[in-house]
Amino acid sequence: MKNWEFIYITLLILLGSTLGAYAASLDWGDQGDGTYRNPVLNADYSDPDVIRVGEKYYMVASDFHFMGMQILESSDMVNWRIVTQVYNRFDMPKWDTNERYAGGSWAPSLRYHDGKYWIFFCTPHEGLFMTQAERPEGPWSPLHCLKAVEKWEDPCPFWDSDGKAYLGRSQHGAGPIILHRMSEDGRTLLDDGVTIYTGPVAEGTKFLKRDGWYYLSIPEGGVGEGWQTVLRSKSIYGPYEKRVVLHQGSTAVNGPHQGALVDTPQGAWWFYHFQETEALGRVVHLQPVAWHDGWPQIGTDTDGDGIGEPVAAWSNPLPQTQPSLPQTSDDFAGAQLSPQWQWNHNPVDEAWSLTETPGALTLHALKTESFIKARNTLTQKAMGYESEATVELDFSHLAESGRAGIVCMGKTNELLGVRKEGGSLKLYRTLATFKQKDGTPPTETDTLICSVDDTKRLWLRISFDMPARQYRFHYSTDGATFRHAGNPFYAIRGNWKGIRLALYHYNTRAAEGYVNIGNVKYDINR
Repeated sequence: MKNWEFIYITLLILLGSTLGAYAASLDWGDQGDGTYRNPVLNADYSDPDVIRVGEKYYMVASDFHFMGMQILESSDMVNWRIVTQVYNRFDMPKWDTNERYAGGSWAPSLRYHDGKYWIFFCTPHEGLFMTQAERPEGPWSPLHCLKAVEKWEDPCPFWDSDGKAYLGRSQHGAGPIILHRMSEDGRTLLDDGVTIYTGPVAEGTKFLKRDGWYYLSIPEGGVGEGWQTVLRSKSIYGPYEKRVVLHQGSTAVNGPHQGALVDTPQGAWWFYHFQETEALGRVVHLQPVAWHDGWPQIGTDTDGDGIGEPVAAWSNPLPQTQPSLPQTSDDFAGAQLSPQWQWNHNPVDEAWSLTETPGALTLHALKTESFIKARNTLTQKAMGYESEATVELDFSHLAESGRAGIVCMGKTNELLGVRKEGGSLKLYRTLATFKQKDGTPPTETDTLICSVDDTKRLWLRISFDMPARQYRFHYSTDGATFRHAGNPFYAIRGNWKGIRLALYHYNTRAAEGYVNIGNVKYDINR
């Protein structure tokens, strides 16, 4: 065994408390036999962008109203781990009051230029932002606003061989594609931009220069039904030739588009894209790419129409893979939160701690009237077709009117948690809805499960079964014997994000009390 292989396997063992639990029966991702099955990331990494630097690959994705924007790393293009988060808050109005659901970071671009990593993204309400770092692990520079503007989206920088810098973007509502000159330091737009392409729901442009051609790889047609188009020209300003290079065709992969063309050190090409699913959100697929007559063909052209279709399975791009998943479980023993965790809107850092009670996450209650408005709700992406998360909750210091537990966040939010009312402790199920488009205000519907006055600690569990469209809550007083907590339920993606596991604690009367969350064990079973 080579030294690097030994070191890598050792690290996997040492990091076992935070790495995703990998079941041998997974029918997606690395199959352990030299092949992979799509999706390679069966979780909501929407609008993925991927680059290669040396022999490493790095990915970013849209995180919307969840804080951080995660950076993922891979050595083999199939197995990924989260290495850091780019930012931890937006210092702008409404981010401290949970009023930016579906806002935040949309369709970022990740690039490597001049010895630095660069990320550009737009938010629908605030503007165009840039951050940079010398290493993917950071530290990342404070967010720099190139332009305070509403309803720009999907920016991508491009530094040409003559030193000139450009930025392409689209407009809210998806299109057209607009090209700006940009300062070489990536901090200033130099003009108002010119339209270089108009198409059906054209967005998410990514630039590539190859063999003297400028290529724009763009998704068209909409999130759930679209296709991937490639444009090419000898001038960055066009005019551009157009070719559709990937569509659903006869496959079951709806809307295979928006992602990244990436090469290997050996010269092979691959394409990452998303597929919108009902509950998990936009999962990530990997397609082989072949270049013919200066055009990329993505996937396989099974019906002979000249357009690629997604493959369900393929040989791994690179040898010597070690099947693994992004981190899920956590024992909160580290000095910092593991990077799979993301706060809903801006956190209140004074109200949570990893050191106050060693080996636990301490959440102090903040006053709010409802879950939708609750600060310091900590989330992570649901993953896989079948999975199960168990959370240890110590509520011995829950104050009067305090509420704490776990939640499945989606288009609706299903909570299982403990409340203290009139000095009595009870376990409740709660259905919490968002404000509706017709103006209907948020609602909360409660169902009493049982009294828990005789204990100060519970293990709360949620099991997800995506194919069956069924989730289930359970609870235990000893961590061994579990009981059902109400009837099964189902929640789908919402606010542009797939469903999430989340931890919460708030108080409807006063900012009083705290809870300790011990081990979180999240197993991906299929």
